[in-house]
Amino acid sequence: MARALIQGASRGLGLQFCRHILKSAPSAYVFATCRNPSSADDLHLLRDSYPERLEIVELDVTQEGQIKNAAELVKERSNGSVDLLINCAAMLHPSGKGETSLKDVSGMGLLDTFSTNTIGPLLMAKYFAPLLAKGSGSFGQPSEDQKKKHTGVLVNMSARVGSITDNVLGGWYSYRMSKSALNMATKNLSLELGRGRSKVICVCFHPGTVNTDLSRPYHRNVPKDKLFTTEYSVECLMSIVDKLSMDDTGKYMAWDGQEIAF
Repeated sequence: MARALIQGASRGLGLQFCRHILKSAPSAYVFATCRNPSSADDLHLLRDSYPERLEIVELDVTQEGQIKNAAELVKERSNGSVDLLINCAAMLHPSGKGETSLKDVSGMGLLDTFSTNTIGPLLMAKYFAPLLAKGSGSFGQPSEDQKKKHTGVLVNMSARVGSITDNVLGGWYSYRMSKSALNMATKNLSLELGRGRSKVICVCFHPGTVNTDLSRPYHRNVPKDKLFTTEYSVECLMSIVDKLSMDDTGKYMAWDGQEIAF
């Protein structure tokens, strides 16, 4: 049985990843984490449809203790292995709007955004890497070369605005910086977790501009053909996951599979 853990699964992309995996992989078991399970109505409805294959786990990605406890719980419930970890939880800024100029920047805004977007996913990797190292390689492209076989896949949801090379507009200090730092963390993880006998593929994805709460304040500036549904974005991203190999670890890719310059 393939095992996936979706961090930040109560809505948006995280919830859709759960739906997609449960529907497309009939034998897969999904751990869905969120900060407040009691208020995650859509996630509970999904569990009602898949009571034997979806488990909701309380986890606030800004609380290291909760991450550690969740890892211990999942280890017990999964025979010590996870095949796919997708870190989805993110915030644009505590105010809900990206900073348009330097005068809007605040220390608290930076700290809160980094805590969710960068530090949280890195701590997820810290505590769940041992489980990914014991995975079955159910996600991604299997390799006949023993030196290139992987056990698990770790996906960090980044964004194109995290690209330093691609930044021509400025603004959004907290969000841009936190995603750039997440990209660096992912690259570091790809090197460390790619060594030794048990290898984990680590990648960061740009999902496109998706119709979620995070991007909704800026939809008027997005052409209709460039605003994706969560269903379309996740379908594209999972098609990439299915083709991943150790040759791809450390990459920063868009929803269409194209690499993005760091």
